[in-house]
Amino acid sequence: MANDTKIDIVRLGADGPQVGVQGLGCMGMSWAYGPTQDVGEARATLERALELGVTLYDTADVYGDGDNEEFIAPFIRAHRDEVVLASKFALATDPQDPTKRTIRNDRPYVRQAVEGSLRRLGVEQIDLYYMHRRDVRVPLEESVGTMAELVAEGKVKYLGLSEVTAAELRAAQAVHPIAAVQSEWSLFSRDIEAGVVPAAAELGVALVPYSPLGRGFLTGSFVHADQELTADDFRRRQPRFTGDNAAANAALLEPVRTVADAHGATLGQIALAWVQQQAATRGLTVVPIPGTRRRSRVEENTGATRIRLTAEQLALLEPIAGKVAGDRYADMRPTSAGRE
Repeated sequence: MANDTKIDIVRLGADGPQVGVQGLGCMGMSWAYGPTQDVGEARATLERALELGVTLYDTADVYGDGDNEEFIAPFIRAHRDEVVLASKFALATDPQDPTKRTIRNDRPYVRQAVEGSLRRLGVEQIDLYYMHRRDVRVPLEESVGTMAELVAEGKVKYLGLSEVTAAELRAAQAVHPIAAVQSEWSLFSRDIEAGVVPAAAELGVALVPYSPLGRGFLTGSFVHADQELTADDFRRRQPRFTGDNAAANAALLEPVRTVADAHGATLGQIALAWVQQQAATRGLTVVPIPGTRRRSRVEENTGATRIRLTAEQLALLEPIAGKVAGDRYADMRPTSAGRE
């Protein structure tokens, strides 16, 4: 179910940028999911996504310690007026131990981070700048207030938050308009529906689901991360994809297969169609950002925006999340679910 039809356009937030109804997560192109075997194909994927109407490109300073920003920079600069560039700050490398991350939202760090991102990306302004994780030791008024200063200075155009609670979103919105909230949301991960999704709908904030394909698990491309993925693959450290959890969770894909067969679609397309359809179900803008390094996958993914699941199919998929074994992360404290 892939063709050259451009995807629809929606607006992020009440006054945010217009973007394609599906974005592209760029992290895996150069970091976290093992080595990129074909860099040329990854770069061609950026171009192909744009041809299909994908205009929101998502990166962060922590992805490869800036390598990912540098990787997509030539593409961004070549298409500066056509794309909406999103990046993030807050996850800092511990100078004593490069394998460790600390969360920082303080004013000096925010300013240091944005300057680094602007330099690596080679642009004068980041379209959508997210606070990647919340440092509960720093008042939100300070963090979001500093981000608002960046907007006033023209270094950032719109503001976003990632993995915040409903209360944190409301507090931030009181300081400066928030265009989008980015959190994990998929058939396997639905914890944000308790508070964050209703709050976003109430405030007119868009939801940008990351890992809408369950980091690839929902596509059926792997089962046991510790046996099938390379040693440097981030997913080997996530509880859902190893040991007994992996086998139990793989069995949960059977109803997804049933729905996929009915549509002549792939598992991944059904997983994405479910996320896309939450916009109508929940009454808010939803722009998932599946990641891929291959043109064929971005064609497949955008094709999912044209699939409509029936009420019966949605009911068949509904119980899946409640049966998932294992948490999203080994440490859930930095996520919204860890603080709600």
